[in-house]
Amino acid sequence: FAKKAEALKVGDPLNDSTAMGAQVSSDQYEKILSFIESGKSSGAKLTAGGRGLKDELGGYFVRPTLFTETPKDASIFREEIFGPVLSATNFETTEDLIECANNTSYGLSAGVWTKDISKALDMTRRLRVGTVWVNCYNVFDAAVPFGGYKQSGFGRELGKQALELY
Repeated sequence: FAKKAEALKVGDPLNDSTAMGAQVSSDQYEKILSFIESGKSSGAKLTAGGRGLKDELGGYFVRPTLFTETPKDASIFREEIFGPVLSATNFETTEDLIECANNTSYGLSAGVWTKDISKALDMTRRLRVGTVWVNCYNVFDAAVPFGGYKQSGFGRELGKQALELY
């Protein structure tokens, strides 16, 4: 995963070879860099990226960043960053995984990858998030509502529930 993150081209999103553009604002850029510094000081292992590219590319660009061995109480593990930062940690059991995933004030979405459909269904019921994708990610159906859980999101979008808001 670290090799793939390092290989992603960051730059002008109008260039077909670019995989990731700039962050939306200076404030968001600084917030992401602050999370990266927080990750470093938490004891997580910086495995890829970990730096801004503002001076090199002339905009609010951040290298895709991967932390491993992330402590479960680290802010980069428990908060919504809305930037190219992924934090990973090990777990022993499905119970441990569910507890880690639900131990946050947020819950926009989650992804589960497994060959075991029973395990997938069990996890989708127990994860406290607005959407759980199984063996895919960021796939939407306009007929199905999308929204967060806990402190994530602002109600529901898409589907009948969104139309009822009008």
